[in-house]
Amino acid sequence: MDKGPDPFFQNIDFLPGTKGRRSLLYKKLMGGRVLDALWHLPTGIEVREKIDGLREEFLGKTVTLVARINYHEPSERFGRPYRIVCEVGEEQLELVFFNFRGQYLKGKAIPEKTVMITGKLEYDTRYKQGGWRITHPDYIGRPEELPYWVGAEPIYPLTAGITQPMAKRVIKDALSILPEPSTIQEWIDPDLLAERQWPSWIDALRRVHNPQTYLDISPTSSARGRLAYDELLAHQLSLRFSRRENLKLPSPPLVGTGALTEKLKETLPFSLTPCQLEAIQEISHDLNKPLQMLRLLQGDVGSGKTLVAVMTALQAIESGYQAAILAPTDILARQHYVTLKRLLEPLGISVAILTAREKGVLRRAILTGLEEGTIPLLIGTHAIIQDPVTFKNLGLAVVDEQHRFGVEQRAALCGKGYNPHILSMTATPIPRTLQLANYGDMEVSTLRQKPPGRQPIVTSVLSIDRLDDVITALSRAMDANQKVYWVCPLIEESENLDLAAVTERYAHLSSLFEGKVALIHGKMKSQDKEAAMESFANGQARILVATTVIEVGVDVPSATIMVIEHAERFGLAQLHQLRGRVGRGEGASNCLLLYGGPLTPIARKRLQTMRSTDDGFKIAEADLRYRGSGEILGTRQSGLPKFRFVDLVNKDDLNYEQNAELLLLANQEAKRITQEDPDLKSERGGAIRFLLRLFEYEEIVRYKQAG
Repeated sequence: MDKGPDPFFQNIDFLPGTKGRRSLLYKKLMGGRVLDALWHLPTGIEVREKIDGLREEFLGKTVTLVARINYHEPSERFGRPYRIVCEVGEEQLELVFFNFRGQYLKGKAIPEKTVMITGKLEYDTRYKQGGWRITHPDYIGRPEELPYWVGAEPIYPLTAGITQPMAKRVIKDALSILPEPSTIQEWIDPDLLAERQWPSWIDALRRVHNPQTYLDISPTSSARGRLAYDELLAHQLSLRFSRRENLKLPSPPLVGTGALTEKLKETLPFSLTPCQLEAIQEISHDLNKPLQMLRLLQGDVGSGKTLVAVMTALQAIESGYQAAILAPTDILARQHYVTLKRLLEPLGISVAILTAREKGVLRRAILTGLEEGTIPLLIGTHAIIQDPVTFKNLGLAVVDEQHRFGVEQRAALCGKGYNPHILSMTATPIPRTLQLANYGDMEVSTLRQKPPGRQPIVTSVLSIDRLDDVITALSRAMDANQKVYWVCPLIEESENLDLAAVTERYAHLSSLFEGKVALIHGKMKSQDKEAAMESFANGQARILVATTVIEVGVDVPSATIMVIEHAERFGLAQLHQLRGRVGRGEGASNCLLLYGGPLTPIARKRLQTMRSTDDGFKIAEADLRYRGSGEILGTRQSGLPKFRFVDLVNKDDLNYEQNAELLLLANQEAKRITQEDPDLKSERGGAIRFLLRLFEYEEIVRYKQAG
């Protein structure tokens, strides 16, 4: 077969024995390319020991030996085994097969011939007088093949229809097309290669498929470390080059005058935290450039992200441009609208809201104001990105709870202006590794401090069996004029989940506290939701029974108690968001986590974490361990890559720290490459194009080749 680089990218059925139905099986197991077979790494090894005689010390071991075939004993009836009787020295050995074709075996093991046999050695007492046996030998061949069946052998992951010998044969054929290392230009910096003592890419592939000990298949081996870094470097480069493509279209510099931002600061009854001031400065620096800002603002619950977004919007408005804030829910959008209208209308800034509820004359007036530029700031939901909405000069787009929006939705918002600056916000702190893996092309600002006045929240974990005690405590709290959130996971009864439906809990609590309970859930009409929230905010209702629709954006400072029913069914990030709905006013606050037992070990750990800390960053790290990145980022929308050679999620994995370190190295190197060789014109640049092609970043490769 051709040994140049192109066969790597051939369809896997380029290899012998992979045609027809088997092609689909190999693609399912390994991937569609020859290269994917090379990247199908072993997860274990099996050591074959060469033996000259049958002895007890070899029982249970995988052995390789030479034997003389005596005779065959075909199955006497259906379901009985087919036997081949051999001699090894002076001992008798039986080879036992079930449901095997006798004609095939007669061709493999001819009587009076000497053959090589490899398999697990057993001693069976169930048949005849007992004796040595190997059931379904792994291989029967010529004696001269023996050296190839001695020593360590890789064990590969399989799928139905593919056996170990089949997988090994295909990978062996793929290895046979590998060119000499000198024919592949190196893409890793020579100093790093020497420092880490990494092999060349070709040698790394050969080593991982020819392990001699368990250390050779460990992710911490030099060969696996090299492949892991290759993958991370390619991914970080893809993010960097994609970002550079976005920068080819200039964005309007939003220099601002500082007049509005200073006026707003003067009206605030508190000072901004150092973290807020730093984030505002970082964002302002980006907005001053004629290049699109793409920044992520992350902060714990109640850290003041909305105020940073307001300051950012004012800089855009000062520069003569419009700003838009996109929120995932109607409730959150209206909460922002109320807050921003209160802050900005005294400054003479007109604020509008656009959701599915704005209709008729009001909607037409808003659309006209946006098109004519008389509305400088718009807050809204998905309604903003619909086709009829046209801005006169949108300069800034703020995406709140960005992980709730898909890439297409964020792109649609950007399409409302001429490459507007983008500020994404999340109230779920993202661990550093996931920041780089998922947002390597974005700059990140972090709010770690909370503004003055935020009250500590005492968190308790109770069995739902103590529901009567909880209700008694709530009765006392309501007598003291306190307000209570009561969160249920479901809207209606489920046959599969033993959970109290929110409507049933509402009916139960209403019977106990007549006229003092409101209900809100996602299936209600918008005006009914708003009425429920209003009755809770003004004190008419003292208990708000809700689903997770109140997870973000709801701000009722007088609410001091949060009850979360069946808390064990929630992820840590969601529990932390819900808990953050209280502790916003002057009163001491409490959060009660009610669980239905018995708890699983993971559920117990989650609830213990909630009880022990209110640090959102620590909680995010724990959530990553217990539930994975999808809970933190919303995997389906965030596009978190599925890596082959690294695990950036499981912090308990022994090689997690190595992967995190390699990711940081790859991020720094990608930044350096894009600065020093942005068009990949150098000799190493050609190698990097090949690296990007290996990991299927085809669009970037085509762009770079065209450049």
